[in-house]
Amino acid sequence: MSLDTHQETLTPTGKLLAMLDLPVASASAHEQVFQARTLTKESPRIFGGQVLAQALVAAARTVEGKQVHSLHGYFLRPGDVNASLAYGVENLNDTRSFASRRVQAYQGGAPIFSCIASFQTVAKGPEHSSEIPTDLPDPESLPTAADLLGHINLPIAHKVAHGRPFDIRHISPALYLDPDTSGSAQNMVWFKTKERLPDDPLIHQAAMAYASDYTQIEPVLRRHQKSWLEPGMKVASLDHTIWFHRQAPADEWLLLVQDCPSSQGARGLSLGKIFTRDGKHIATVAQEALIRLPEYRTT
Repeated sequence: MSLDTHQETLTPTGKLLAMLDLPVASASAHEQVFQARTLTKESPRIFGGQVLAQALVAAARTVEGKQVHSLHGYFLRPGDVNASLAYGVENLNDTRSFASRRVQAYQGGAPIFSCIASFQTVAKGPEHSSEIPTDLPDPESLPTAADLLGHINLPIAHKVAHGRPFDIRHISPALYLDPDTSGSAQNMVWFKTKERLPDDPLIHQAAMAYASDYTQIEPVLRRHQKSWLEPGMKVASLDHTIWFHRQAPADEWLLLVQDCPSSQGARGLSLGKIFTRDGKHIATVAQEALIRLPEYRTT
């Protein structure tokens, strides 16, 4: 069986796991390079969550005895889903408690993404966290993407409905087809992988990073009453940060609560908190995105 044929037999979650398997390509005094591949292709551009997740895994493969607690990244160029992809990891520092790595994603010899990831040994200290919103519907009671898009005979609708490795259920009305006319800046979704993941905390953290990019622009769109089908709209992630506070499985239901505190200059900022179903605050996400709308163009 050829590699391409084998890839076609993988489930969406199987493709996610295959993309997180990064073989070492080369190593030098400057950086260690990992090969990567793109198996989910909703559009000609590489999905930002894929790059986040692969960069996190690449960095972690060079660290021992510590767990990732934050990743701060910038999307520099659009990635091509059909081009070869590699990650170079540079060791910035190793101390007794922390380690830092710079990761660059390369295509055609140029970086398309750059980030710094920080790792920490297990430590004790003061603890508190945000509280999960109350009176939420159970995820099982909400429609799936397939329920909302399965009747639409378009390739992109089919890919979103069936090709993603995550089951995403919107508590706020989904913006796939129609805008939310309430003007609310809050967005809430339940999510988990469609299949079980290996018992590896790094894989679960990488999966969360992957999923954190799916709806991160939606608080901005919701606040300004736009849907993903807005004519003439162009969006692109500019940067993305995720802080990991506590361990939790990504193959069980997680709640992402998002808000847009500001939008200006064709950019919108969204902040998100990720909770387990029983209310544990496990991660926080921030992203600024470029949002260009035809009504604001001057030329």
